[in-house]
Amino acid sequence: MCAVRAKDLIAAHGHGHGHGPSEPASRPVRKLLLVLLLPLVLATAVGVLLLYPFGHEQRTGAAAGLAQVPVRGDVTATAKGGCGPESTDPGATGCVLVTVRMSDGAASGREVRIPVPDQPGTPTFAVGDAVVLSFGGGNPNDSTSYQLADFQRDVPLLLLAVLFAAAVLLLGRWQGLAALGALVLSFVVLVLFVLPAILAGESPLTVAVVGAGLIMFIVLYLTHGLSARTSTAVVGTLVSLALIGVLGALFSAFGKLTGLDPETANLVSLLGHGIDTRGLLLAGTIIGALGVLDDVTVTQTSAVWELRRANPSLGFRDLYAAGSRIGRDHLASVVNTLVMAYAGAALPLLLAFSLSGRTLGEILTAQEVAQEVVRTLVGSIGLVAAVPITTALAAWVAGREPIPTADTPDPTPSEPTPRPTRVSGDLRTGYDPAKGPWRRPPTGPAAPAATRSRRARPARGGSDD
Repeated sequence: MCAVRAKDLIAAHGHGHGHGPSEPASRPVRKLLLVLLLPLVLATAVGVLLLYPFGHEQRTGAAAGLAQVPVRGDVTATAKGGCGPESTDPGATGCVLVTVRMSDGAASGREVRIPVPDQPGTPTFAVGDAVVLSFGGGNPNDSTSYQLADFQRDVPLLLLAVLFAAAVLLLGRWQGLAALGALVLSFVVLVLFVLPAILAGESPLTVAVVGAGLIMFIVLYLTHGLSARTSTAVVGTLVSLALIGVLGALFSAFGKLTGLDPETANLVSLLGHGIDTRGLLLAGTIIGALGVLDDVTVTQTSAVWELRRANPSLGFRDLYAAGSRIGRDHLASVVNTLVMAYAGAALPLLLAFSLSGRTLGEILTAQEVAQEVVRTLVGSIGLVAAVPITTALAAWVAGREPIPTADTPDPTPSEPTPRPTRVSGDLRTGYDPAKGPWRRPPTGPAAPAATRSRRARPARGGSDD
């Protein structure tokens, strides 16, 4: 039995994109991928250490100027009424009086009545709804200290998350479990590194590039395993992300995009210090395109590897041509997915602009819409470029793998098959040769009576007539 080395086990780990285990990477291929990836891994690790806000304490809540405190409660009654001090007067209209019993806060267990404007854009509250109140300070027993802010959504979101995890585990099994683990770690990187670093005043674009690289390493290697396929997809993803970052920086500056939408302006006022709003726009573009890029690069790399396995005689040119044909079919749906994702996120904004009476050109070149256009087109260019970039890398790396040869075992000598023995005797009558030579029974008048009667016997079911 041959010895199995640990590095061969790592290299032979399956790609996990719906195919069987990949062939172990040869020594030249491992060395090539190590040269390409080691500087990127080191740069990502150094970037995390330099950008993480060690010792920085971010102001939150009341310290950051947010005096509103969330308080949970349940709606116990609703009634028509007025909106001012005379809200309970008979015949007063204009608002809906919502009675809420608070379940936490300084006045837990008490009820408050809050007027809500009765307008088409106002949510409808019913008895039994779990809601969130906003407490602005003051007397906790006074209804004027509260505002009805939102609904509680813990149970529906938790149920949806459980259904999502169950679906992934049912279809993906162990690989689905790895994908869920990678998803959790991606959120950990966003919450514990990307957000604190940007809030501490670091460049949002630099933080997004480093954070996206860290997420990419975690997600791809945890989900698809340590293999030459995955490493090639990692390189292709990094090159495409770099292209998206460069194009985004160029066209956001060329288009005079500031990134100052109402939410960003409110964030700047709360932080109390300057922040690169244009870099924040680019950071969102990079992080938003990362998930789709992973899908494209992994698919292209896997396709090239399977082509090489199916026909080991294919060289770089043939692998690249065949992989590109596969990538074109995949690319059309992926670009449409990215465009629809950005359009869906900006749908309320697009509806508002469509009511303004402006022309299509004026709407598309407005600040709020133009930044979404730049995000969409820059991300789409990165996706388009990811196909030839990753296909070329995969064809180059896979073409340097040795052509697998099927080891045919030597035929095992076996005993010669004995020739069939000659069968003697009468198979119809069961004649035994040991009884002597066989003679044909006499026919005609000389035949015995038993033989003549047996031959003259009519067929079964026949008639003597």
